[in-house]
Amino acid sequence: MPERLTEMLMDTWTPLIILWITVLPSIYMAPMNQSQVLPSGSSTGLKRLNEEHRVLHRSRRGWVWNQMFVLEEFSGPEPILVGRLHTDLDPGSSKIKYILSGDGAGTIFVINDKTGDIHAMKRLDREEKAEYTLTAQAVDRDTNQPLEPPSEFIIKVQDINDNAPEFVEGPYHATVPEMSVVGTFVTKVTATDADDPVYGNSAKLVYSILEGQPYFSIEPHTAIIKTALPNMDREAKEEYFVVIQAKDMGGHMGGLSGTTTVTITLSDVNDNPPKFAQSLYHFSVMEDVALGEPIGRVKANDLDIGENAKSSYDIIEGDGMDIFEITTDAQTQDGVIRVRKPLDFETKKSYTLKVEAANIHLDPRFLSGGPFKDTATVKIVVEDADEPPVFSSPTYLLEVHENAAINSVLGQVTAHDPDVSSSPIRFSIDRHTDLERQFNINAEDGKITLATPLDRETSTWHNITIVATETRNHSQVSRVPVAIKVLDVNDNAPEFASEHEAFLCENGKPGQVIQIVSAVDKDDPKNGHYFLYSLLPEMVNNPNFTIKKNEDNTLSILAKHSGFSRQKQEVYLLPIVISDSGTPPMSSTGTLTIRVCGCSSDGIVQSCNVEAYVLPIGLSMGALIAILACIILLLVIVVLFVTLRRHKNEPLIIKDDEDVRENIIRYDDEGGGEEDTEAFDIATLQNPDGINGFLPRKDIKPDLQFMPRQGLAPVPNGVDVDEFINVRLHEADNDPTAPPYDSIQIYGYEGKGSAAGSLSSLESSTSDSDQNFDYLSEWGPRFKRLGELYSVGESDKET
Repeated sequence: MPERLTEMLMDTWTPLIILWITVLPSIYMAPMNQSQVLPSGSSTGLKRLNEEHRVLHRSRRGWVWNQMFVLEEFSGPEPILVGRLHTDLDPGSSKIKYILSGDGAGTIFVINDKTGDIHAMKRLDREEKAEYTLTAQAVDRDTNQPLEPPSEFIIKVQDINDNAPEFVEGPYHATVPEMSVVGTFVTKVTATDADDPVYGNSAKLVYSILEGQPYFSIEPHTAIIKTALPNMDREAKEEYFVVIQAKDMGGHMGGLSGTTTVTITLSDVNDNPPKFAQSLYHFSVMEDVALGEPIGRVKANDLDIGENAKSSYDIIEGDGMDIFEITTDAQTQDGVIRVRKPLDFETKKSYTLKVEAANIHLDPRFLSGGPFKDTATVKIVVEDADEPPVFSSPTYLLEVHENAAINSVLGQVTAHDPDVSSSPIRFSIDRHTDLERQFNINAEDGKITLATPLDRETSTWHNITIVATETRNHSQVSRVPVAIKVLDVNDNAPEFASEHEAFLCENGKPGQVIQIVSAVDKDDPKNGHYFLYSLLPEMVNNPNFTIKKNEDNTLSILAKHSGFSRQKQEVYLLPIVISDSGTPPMSSTGTLTIRVCGCSSDGIVQSCNVEAYVLPIGLSMGALIAILACIILLLVIVVLFVTLRRHKNEPLIIKDDEDVRENIIRYDDEGGGEEDTEAFDIATLQNPDGINGFLPRKDIKPDLQFMPRQGLAPVPNGVDVDEFINVRLHEADNDPTAPPYDSIQIYGYEGKGSAAGSLSSLESSTSDSDQNFDYLSEWGPRFKRLGELYSVGESDKET
């Protein structure tokens, strides 16, 4: 305690001792003359300095100042004396006046112009301004003339411990791996002190831990935080809060302090193995589950986190290693069990697997603690499901000859119910694959029969689908494709590949090949086609032509002699019999047309027309073409003349070309009979909706413009014709522009000269013969039908 008190007293009085002992007595250490300003009590020193000047021959200098000091934060009843200026030129008669200028002169620092005393008028803060530069000068009080050149000096603010340490970057966060050894570096903190680090211990900091022991420690001077306990486990405690203190004055009593917090988090290491939650898992699955579907999940828990907690799953033992597989869910880290192959309840009803979970990322430091893996047993029970029928083969191939008989059996498909409680199966044909219904199937035994004749040349293959359905559950259906190949039989005769027309030169030589012909056969024998060619029996001794079979299955036609003439015979027909080698053999007869032509000396055909030989001598081909052109021109002129003669006069009324005029003979009123050739124009009646239209005449130019009657609305189809005709008649009578004849004919007379006589029924009541219509059958087919109609009507009335 006495030592601490002494240290405090020394900190307080040291600046004053330095000021009065060091600064003021030694403020003038350089040589100067008697006219310079010197501090008080320095006359003896002046003589010594003059002697040194004479010995050393040093040049004269002005003011020489040492630093002055003043305590910061000093406050008292009166201003603090910083220092005193004095010169030997002042005899004490107050002729000298001291002037102070510079930083804070007159405000912070004030000088007594008579005595030279400098006082600090305000409370100073070193952290705000550490030193002040001032200029002092001595002048004559009366004349204000400078007695000495001005000189600068510095007043430094002496530091005191008035600032506590601060952690500017706090609070801190740090991370250290769990299970670290003692002394593992965690982090470093830094505190700052605004006090003067050079003078005294005000800025000398010492660090310590207030909270966070015994887990962590800190070095007092470097502020490095380290672990203090071994094997700290993140799974037990993950986060720690540590309070750090920084104290100035070297950590001694009376020093100021500051604190900060450091949040230390233990990072994870892989120090824990995975562990299954249970040693035995039970799952059940339907036998018809789809491949790849998950059937269950297992979970191995790991106390670690992140990459250290990731595990991989494997099936290491069991009777279903090839049936099932296990994968890792990346999100949940579960082991997902899936089906790899189809299950069959009837074959195997349960499986036992042994699964293993192992960490992916291992830490070698902890391998000695044991294997980082765990195992569990999984039992899987297969449950029975109603399965669809199963065909004995995935596909079927049947063969049938194209001449097979109707209802003949082509083959058979079989299927069974794989369930324990087997259900009967019914078979059917998917008619979408057999639109022409060429095949049938027995629903009970699956035998496929032929329904319609087959033709290999039309279609060689038929692909149908057979459907098998359980009798007890119609929703259980299976399908199988059946390919039916139609086998060939020799049912088509060979024939020429194309219609041939051979040309024979008049100047040809005997044995010359006229034409090479080939044959085709729609059948497809296994050993290929082989054709036999021959002439008809009555043409075997043909004096003009002969045939020769070639090795490539073709036939050559040869001329037997020369001297063929177009004038004698222009065209020869040569029937040829073509036979195949099938069983039974088929044959056909093709006729080859051979035309005799005129050829050049090189055998090139020039003309095959016999007319060239009957033309007069000297008539060229150009003359013949001119004659034919004249004949055609005459025929065209005759046709045009006849057409013009038959052309009808243009009608008086301008009508549309599509307008049709008809001759209607109505036999229900007393018209003029067959002599009445004047027809009633029913154009208006055909278009009752156009009654307001007006058609101009071409032969008469009307003096007045007739306006048709307005207001008639279109009439429906059931219009009263009698009323309509009367309206039109009235309009025609009142039309001044109409010609002197009406366009409407009234059939009000009997007429004469008709072979059929009158059809009127006006006198039917006075004649019995009028009721007998049998005579109408003698007038022709049309009147015969009319008589039958009337006769039937009379008989119905009597009945």
